[in-house]
Amino acid sequence: MNIGVPKERRPFEFRVGLTPAAVQMLAEEGHLCYVEHNAGIGAGFSDQEYEQAGARVVYSPHEVFGRADLLLKVARPIYEELEWLRPQTTIMGLLHLSSARMDKIKVLQEKHITAIPYEQIAFADGSVPVRKPLSQIGGRLVAQISAHLLQNDAQGKGLLLGGIAGVPPAEVVIIGAGIFGTYATRAFVGIGAHVTVLDVSYEALMRIHDEMPNVVTMMSNQINIKRVTTFADVVVAGILVPDERTPVVITRDMVRAMKPGSLIMDVSIDEGGCVETSRPTSHDHPTYIEEGVIHYCVPNIPSVVARTSTFAFLNAAYPYIQEIAEKGSEQAIADNPAIERGAAIIKGQIRHLPRLRPIGAEGE
Repeated sequence: MNIGVPKERRPFEFRVGLTPAAVQMLAEEGHLCYVEHNAGIGAGFSDQEYEQAGARVVYSPHEVFGRADLLLKVARPIYEELEWLRPQTTIMGLLHLSSARMDKIKVLQEKHITAIPYEQIAFADGSVPVRKPLSQIGGRLVAQISAHLLQNDAQGKGLLLGGIAGVPPAEVVIIGAGIFGTYATRAFVGIGAHVTVLDVSYEALMRIHDEMPNVVTMMSNQINIKRVTTFADVVVAGILVPDERTPVVITRDMVRAMKPGSLIMDVSIDEGGCVETSRPTSHDHPTYIEEGVIHYCVPNIPSVVARTSTFAFLNAAYPYIQEIAEKGSEQAIADNPAIERGAAIIKGQIRHLPRLRPIGAEGE
């Protein structure tokens, strides 16, 4: 199979669709990988490494898109890339189609594209193997990012997360006790913050409590969320609802009632966001202030540790890439239930696609 690895064109997306090691494994099985010039530079992979692994380095994105039967991206295609897509191509990546504009979905349908978002590949129990390592990385990153954003030089309120003798630590509220929330909790506890975790699952809260008994755990409901946001210095919202856009759980009134200069990190923004006042930001301008509260709503948080996160998500994604390359997407979808659950669009027909953002709404 011809496999294309283009250079990512979204701002501040430094990850790449295949590592040289993955290229070598695919090449040894007889597949031909076309890698665009400097596609891996942000993650620390040179063209020479790809060539030594057996790839053909090409200097035109049109050639990568035109030759690929299987296109391996990281971020959702921008409009220019959609024009380059060859009809009936299979595309895999962290596509987040639930927050895509409908006109982009229409292009995928018109070109009879098969789209398999990594984040939708799922086991029968609902676990998402490719998304898991990225959630782990994101959970660890939010602690160090929030520590900086609370500093005065970042227009924060001048708080040290862990406090010091005679000065209490910052109050951190984490909404969502899944993989992301668990890793975020560990990171904040390690820094010394006082952490409160909310979730709708009692079992998830029990896991947090058993591992970290000093963490306060509460059931997630409107009364409790309203209560904890009033005293929080940092609110980290990381909610995932399978096959749906995330619901809004923090209203504008709740934000308005927060302490001035507090920080909200809406990590669910790539699935639509769960804070009423959230809108997507970027790594060069990661924050804005609304209702007197700092908002951090960067969709692709792990991209700034591109080497780590590229290795991490491809460690999990490679078996599915390999199976599709070997069998073709149609047979792989038929044979593997995890891939079938992840197939959002098959030959232009919508199969498993969460509710979509209407045309004209914010986002791409």
